[in-house]
Amino acid sequence: MRLLLAEDERELSNALTAILKHQHYAVDAVYNGNDALAYGMAANYDGIILDIMMPGKDGIEVLRELRERGVATPVLLLTAKGEVEDRILGLDAGADDYLPKPFHTGELLARIRAMTRRPADFTPNVLEVGNLRLDRETFTMSGEKSSCHLPNKEFQMLEMLMSSPSRVISSQQFMERIWGYDTEADISVVWVYISYLRKKLATVGANVEIKATRNVGYSLEVRK
Repeated sequence: MRLLLAEDERELSNALTAILKHQHYAVDAVYNGNDALAYGMAANYDGIILDIMMPGKDGIEVLRELRERGVATPVLLLTAKGEVEDRILGLDAGADDYLPKPFHTGELLARIRAMTRRPADFTPNVLEVGNLRLDRETFTMSGEKSSCHLPNKEFQMLEMLMSSPSRVISSQQFMERIWGYDTEADISVVWVYISYLRKKLATVGANVEIKATRNVGYSLEVRK
């Protein structure tokens, strides 16, 4: 799952980015409203966290412009302002939720989960394809023989594959979704992580395989 974090306090932004990545989110961090608008328009995010008080455009301006341009991505407003009037202003501008500072990390994570949970595309905490199970709470995959905990990027790649079995996902889609648009990593890193996953699928005794379609991408299929 990919998030955009727009927060001008660098130390807070760095701390939040580290926390979110530890929870297996892919995060793009920006520090002003102009960049927040540009990133929000250019990329396909699962959720956006916007600070209201930012240089350039403030969070409310960014939110209004995103909504006016048809961007329906869920937005959580994050700000030191906690008065009822400010909450009403943010919600009326199109925010999905509002969290005043200071806040508890657990509450932030819970609000992000709630914000990005859409009834139309709800997926359970445990994904299953064949005899392979992926627990999104513990980041553990299990097969017939055993189970193992997956590092961040491997988990996100397998989650993408298991969320849409048989759908071919290109290397570029993996890069944009997991490494982000600004990454300096070479696209060949996707093949490296696919290789890691294939070995672990064999180790846990999964009856699924990651199939490569030349010049197209990768898909997850149950072996016959």
